[in-house]
Amino acid sequence: MTSHAGERPRTGRLPRSARRAQLLDSALDVFVAQGYHAAAMDDIAERAGVSKPVLYQHFPGKLDLYVALLDSACDRVVAEVREALASTTDNKERVAATTEAFYAYVVNAGGAFRLVFESDLTSEPAVRERVDRVTVLCGEAIAEVIADDTGFPPEVSRLLAVALVGMSQVSARFWLQAPDNTLPQAAAVELISSLAWRGIRGFPRQE
Repeated sequence: MTSHAGERPRTGRLPRSARRAQLLDSALDVFVAQGYHAAAMDDIAERAGVSKPVLYQHFPGKLDLYVALLDSACDRVVAEVREALASTTDNKERVAATTEAFYAYVVNAGGAFRLVFESDLTSEPAVRERVDRVTVLCGEAIAEVIADDTGFPPEVSRLLAVALVGMSQVSARFWLQAPDNTLPQAAAVELISSLAWRGIRGFPRQE
């Protein structure tokens, strides 16, 4: 029997962790293509090449599956931003590396950024909490650097940090989705990181 278009061939028994990863990959494809409300567990099971009972063994419902995907996507964004900040002690290079982290994420995450930054389910508390967590944790990581350098109080450092996060992730999504976009990724990163650096370097460093 041949599989339907877009459906993965049915697979044999996999270890639980491998099956879970496969189901998450398939769910990501479906949620990105259809959005949460239009996606159905039937679609995800078909995409994964498994029966619905197998899918429900791992995820009791569609929201549980969506939240699991969000957890994975959010953890990845935060980890990549922290890695960028730790990659150098030069603040100009830090700004560039952090900006690049957001651009690389929207390009290479298989559309997962849509779940994090463009979710159609933000009215659901569990989803809203995770979407907000990305901004909060990325902002906190950047705020630590700002506070160490400037001596600014936490509330000031956090506000500046969240502004930098917003600039990077919004511009990255706009750049990726612009229908007439011909600007290479490296050029876009350089442009936005230069803008951010010109702003943040204006705050004097404490001795």
